[in-house]
Amino acid sequence: MPDSVKLDRFDHALLEQVQFDNQMPARRLAERVGLSESAVLRRLRRLRQEGVIVSDVSIVHPSVLGLPLTVHVLVSLEWEGLAELDSFTRELRARPEVRQAWYVTGEADFILRLQLAGMEAYEGFVREVFHDNRNVRAFRTLVAIRQVKGGPQAMPRAGGEG
Repeated sequence: MPDSVKLDRFDHALLEQVQFDNQMPARRLAERVGLSESAVLRRLRRLRQEGVIVSDVSIVHPSVLGLPLTVHVLVSLEWEGLAELDSFTRELRARPEVRQAWYVTGEADFILRLQLAGMEAYEGFVREVFHDNRNVRAFRTLVAIRQVKGGPQAMPRAGGEG
């Protein structure tokens, strides 16, 4: 998002609503934030054009896709030069198992969220991405037992779990 984007209280109110339901009709959004329907549509169009709203997606339950295993991995690299970082980043982007990845500070260099069919699939990923890469110094695996909160929203929905 460009630093020059200015958001007012109506923009913030709209963004809060569409994080929970980006399919909500403009009429209902207008009622919730205190604007006209046309003003809501104009603002949403501007927020998308300016890169504030990055994308409109559907969050599909991983089990339905045959990917019930969620694994988080902390990865430490041996070298963090630009070429090494770019190479590792390209590899992560090319792997469909990697649903999210962050370059971070602290005890690890990257945090990955993977969605997999099972532990055999994770073992194959480990062999191909970590063991075959001389720049991967170490990795630590955290297997998710159960998701206790989901979705991109910061706050739970009114009247239910988020």
